[in-house]
Amino acid sequence: MAAGGGLAGLLPAQSQLDCALEEATTAQEKENLVYQHLRKVDTWEQDLKVPEFGADLQWLNTEESLSLYKDLCGKVVVLDFFTYCCINCIHILPDLHELEQKYSVKDGLLVVGVHSAKFPNEKVLDNIKSAVLRYNITHPVVNDADATLWHELEVSCWPTLIIVGPRGNMLFTLVGEGHKDKLFLFTSIALKYYREQGQINANKIRAQLYRDYLPPSPLLFPGKITVDNSGDRLVIADTGHHRIVVVRKNGQILHTVGGPNSGRKDGTFSEALFSSPQGVAIKNNIIYVADTENHLIRKIDLQLEMVSTVAGVGLQGTDKEGGARGEEQPISSPWDVVFGTSVSSTHEDDVLWIAMAGTHQIWALMLECGKLPKGSDLKKGTCLRFAGSGNEENRNNAYPHKAGFAQPSGLTVAAEEPWNYLFVADSESSTLRTISLKDGAVKHLVGGERDPMNLFAFGDIDGAGINAKLQHPLGVTWDKKRNLLYVADSYNHKIKFVDPKMKNCATLAGTGEASNVIGSSFTSSTFNEPGGLCVEDGGRLLYVADTNNHQIKVLDLETKIVSLLPLQNANTGDIQDGPSVQKTDKTKLPKLPKSAPNLQLPSLTVSHGQALQFALKLSLPPNTKLAEEAPSSWFLTSEGSEWLLHEQDTYGEIEDICKQPIIPLRIPMNCLSSEVVLSIKVCLYYCSKDSSACMMKGVSFNQTFHIANSSQGALLLPAGTFWKDLCDIFKTNTTQESPLPADR
Repeated sequence: MAAGGGLAGLLPAQSQLDCALEEATTAQEKENLVYQHLRKVDTWEQDLKVPEFGADLQWLNTEESLSLYKDLCGKVVVLDFFTYCCINCIHILPDLHELEQKYSVKDGLLVVGVHSAKFPNEKVLDNIKSAVLRYNITHPVVNDADATLWHELEVSCWPTLIIVGPRGNMLFTLVGEGHKDKLFLFTSIALKYYREQGQINANKIRAQLYRDYLPPSPLLFPGKITVDNSGDRLVIADTGHHRIVVVRKNGQILHTVGGPNSGRKDGTFSEALFSSPQGVAIKNNIIYVADTENHLIRKIDLQLEMVSTVAGVGLQGTDKEGGARGEEQPISSPWDVVFGTSVSSTHEDDVLWIAMAGTHQIWALMLECGKLPKGSDLKKGTCLRFAGSGNEENRNNAYPHKAGFAQPSGLTVAAEEPWNYLFVADSESSTLRTISLKDGAVKHLVGGERDPMNLFAFGDIDGAGINAKLQHPLGVTWDKKRNLLYVADSYNHKIKFVDPKMKNCATLAGTGEASNVIGSSFTSSTFNEPGGLCVEDGGRLLYVADTNNHQIKVLDLETKIVSLLPLQNANTGDIQDGPSVQKTDKTKLPKLPKSAPNLQLPSLTVSHGQALQFALKLSLPPNTKLAEEAPSSWFLTSEGSEWLLHEQDTYGEIEDICKQPIIPLRIPMNCLSSEVVLSIKVCLYYCSKDSSACMMKGVSFNQTFHIANSSQGALLLPAGTFWKDLCDIFKTNTTQESPLPADR
């Protein structure tokens, strides 16, 4: 028999095998059926070949491009056709990882991810690289940006797995998720069969994992962010570090819960484990978390410092109705959570709305007894479907169960009249939708198109209603001060705003370029796949989880200034898990004597990013020298404003009194206040030349900065001349010298 081209040529034999497997009752029967299938396809007059990978394709996680008929000859290869936005593709990654743990390259098995993009943004190699890091993909990935291999093999949906024999011959195909048992059965029997034929080799593939070159950062792919009612505390889903971080609005860390490795465990903050958490919601001292890859909803009690599970069983669920108690109800990839209030409720915030991305639905977890729109009375703890049929589509309907969503990923509530809406960022349909909290009706707001089955109506167009176009939006938040909806238009790398009354959508911030620039305005600043955002109740600050830049950006809606939120330990001021910079152990710094003078220098007006230098002009009394045993030094502090010293040199030893110490400082591009005080402290240990007596003297120079917005060059500013002599100690010279070039 001669096999035809593409997957169509495999379909008759595969269909016959699938039917036989359904009737088989024992594992041995199934293994025999697969073995017989392999003998059949292996004796075809012509192999059903997979085309060679194009020579110009880009690869990740390998030292060089791979050839199917050279490097992979003698291997059973699992080709995973995926696109990184697809929740179904994400769902099979644990199956592939487990398969790779069971069978290594040496055993003859290799998984190759063939990335075939749905959205234009997903064709960019750097964006695929971020996804590979985010989802901890360690096997080779090839960027089939033009879908060449996809079309040649007649692949038609994501995900599709094609299992290939050691001669590049197609053996099996699996379409969609949920085929783990068949995947393991097919690959194990294929390895056994071809090993018996002597066609399997143990050659290694030279890997080069991008995760090994990822620089440390305080956050890693932060997915979502929320703010408490006081506006003082922020909760960040530090998704890549598998943890939740609670910080003050100045960036001081109050709590870290979980991380740095993924896992599933309740308990104390130090014991608890999460797996790629996304949505977070806070009220008082309780935080609810969408623990996405654990398929759980978790509860964090900040007062008791304990984590518990309130919904989900830890395995991906397929139930699209629900109705069981939360901890007994299987759920699937919850992506966002937000508080809401049930119909005719006496309790505010008695419902937790859940964007259930895995089943394309909106669910509810009852935090108190209550009733949902068009529903019956429900007991506390019940977890059930609220809106969405479970079909992946862009369908609006007056009856919430008949509506259709496509991977809903962001939620926010406008509870006040006249709105009374739950807003939904429906990522795969590239739309924003509304759900009435009065009657459950699902309606279109902006993006997409009228055909409910068309999930490819995306773009980057400001406009009204269906004329506006988005690209895979992941986050939404409601500004009740302005009656506006802010949107993380993730794959357009923009923040947009929507007037729900007029259905107008326009760009607020971002250029559309995936990069990391803090510009002089919103529209000159850039983002990289922002995934979540929130606005404080006062309506001034908009916080954005700039996911692929590993940052939280702060947008001041009044001044139109963009800044960064620095993360620092509340006790020490040290930046957490940050880039490798000089850190000073404060316990080892010298303590100045109480008698040490505190000298106030004339205040200076400086600008963001400005480079400064302070010159210490030191002299010792006659017949004295620096002590060799005790190192003299200078160090910098800024009490209450530790952000000023992030990534700065804050300590230096003074080894030679003849060499004038120069202390560099650069004003941060993103300042948390317009006025800050820097303390330059100096401690000198010196002895008489005959070493008959040793002394220590100290001084603190306090420099106030007024931070303006205009740009200036670098300045050489003498901090002062002290110890000119013992009788005239700590006299200062505050003369400003000539400006230096800006790049000094």
